[in-house]
Amino acid sequence: GLTLLLGGIFLAGTAIEWKGLIEDHSLTISTNLFGTTYYSLVGFHAAHVTAGVLVLGLLWTLSKLGHLKPSDAERVELVSWYWHFVDVVWVFVFTSVYLISTGVLA
Repeated sequence: GLTLLLGGIFLAGTAIEWKGLIEDHSLTISTNLFGTTYYSLVGFHAAHVTAGVLVLGLLWTLSKLGHLKPSDAERVELVSWYWHFVDVVWVFVFTSVYLISTGVLA
């Protein structure tokens, strides 16, 4: 449940950030190289987070309803691997988009 909540918060934060960048700074995917890179990387990641939240939500619901059985353990573990992969990718996206491109780690 906490993972679902945090995934939702991440997606809401991304939406708010995009709204501000588009409306306040006129930064779109076609503005410049940074806009193209930013929206491509963060957008692709957000799409994968959305898929993960949906599947995790389905598994959580099925679990609460008692529909998951020990024979489903491998499938659940694969979803866990997917989610952790998305987490690790975020470390690289965050580092390149928010730290290196802004000069924090330059």
